[in-house]
Amino acid sequence: MAAGAAGTRVFLEVRRRLRSALLIAREPEEGGKPMDITVRPFSLRLVTPEGCTEIWLPAEVRLVPSSCRGLQYVAGDGLHLRLQAQAEFSTKLISVFNQGSQARECCTFYCQSCGEVIIKDRKLLRVLPLPSENWGALVEEWCCHPDPFANKPLHPRENDCFIGDSFFLVNLRSSVLQDPKANTKVICKRCKVVLGETVSSETTKFYMTEVIIQPSERSFSVIPRSPFVQSVVAQCLVELSSARSTFRYTIQGQDGKVYILLWLLNLDSLVVDSLRSSRHIKKFPLFEDTLKSDNISARNAVKVLYLPCIKNRNEKLASLWEGDISVHSLTLPSATCLELLLILSRSNAMLPPSLRHMNSFQVAFLKM
Repeated sequence: MAAGAAGTRVFLEVRRRLRSALLIAREPEEGGKPMDITVRPFSLRLVTPEGCTEIWLPAEVRLVPSSCRGLQYVAGDGLHLRLQAQAEFSTKLISVFNQGSQARECCTFYCQSCGEVIIKDRKLLRVLPLPSENWGALVEEWCCHPDPFANKPLHPRENDCFIGDSFFLVNLRSSVLQDPKANTKVICKRCKVVLGETVSSETTKFYMTEVIIQPSERSFSVIPRSPFVQSVVAQCLVELSSARSTFRYTIQGQDGKVYILLWLLNLDSLVVDSLRSSRHIKKFPLFEDTLKSDNISARNAVKVLYLPCIKNRNEKLASLWEGDISVHSLTLPSATCLELLLILSRSNAMLPPSLRHMNSFQVAFLKM
């Protein structure tokens, strides 16, 4: 993005399945100044009294200028228009764990926050998804005789890794980390982050948002915290919506307290925003990655509605959702729930004002 029209920003949401896009040329913070916009297949040209800005779109995105329609000026936002667009599906996802390629390999478990080795050179012979939490009730419907699995929890053996909605189960003697009777939490020895909890004397649950699993021959590479948490949660939502047709979620901490209500809107968004840094977020280490580059990039994202539930906010609605069987619960460490809420709030604040709310919910994007 060339310098020129200082303060002019662009927001672009492309819906891949619909092949449509919403483009907003956001007005400078001073507001009230005329703006000319020229749409080309691979770029946008914005002209204001201060100068000219040429914005080159990412290679994945191509616009159809002749399809522009619905041009209107929205006070506080800028120029809105809709047009046809094509966007290639980007496969640059942050890998949580690849069941196929990493099974039967020696893997190392790292703390995502600091890179501390949690489990070294573990050969995983079986990497299996866990059934849904109500699988026991379903077995009673399938069997014409007493349930053969009654009171038999699923625990992994030494070379197993079981994958849940937001966690991994591995066989690990708890005495290696800590005494399970004193504290069920598993804490990183270096940075003191909660990584998971002990399930039994040999089974440990690690949360996907706290642990990275890589083949042992690879060296650990640091992934900024905010993109990692966004990507892991977004991928969990995508998989759950596909497998179970679930679109409403409660995000709760290990203590059972609900922190966020999430409602999944769509899965096929690709978001481009030319705004990369802000003086208002420099105090938060969680967002340090956004301050390193001013280049425009396109990211696959899921669009969600959310409501915070901290400090007794939205208590009645949270209680209704908890009693609704169509709402799925995702459990994360309490600190990560607060991080996720901060990420959602920042995403909401970065949107044009007219897009920040839908009914009584707030709108946000979780980038993958």
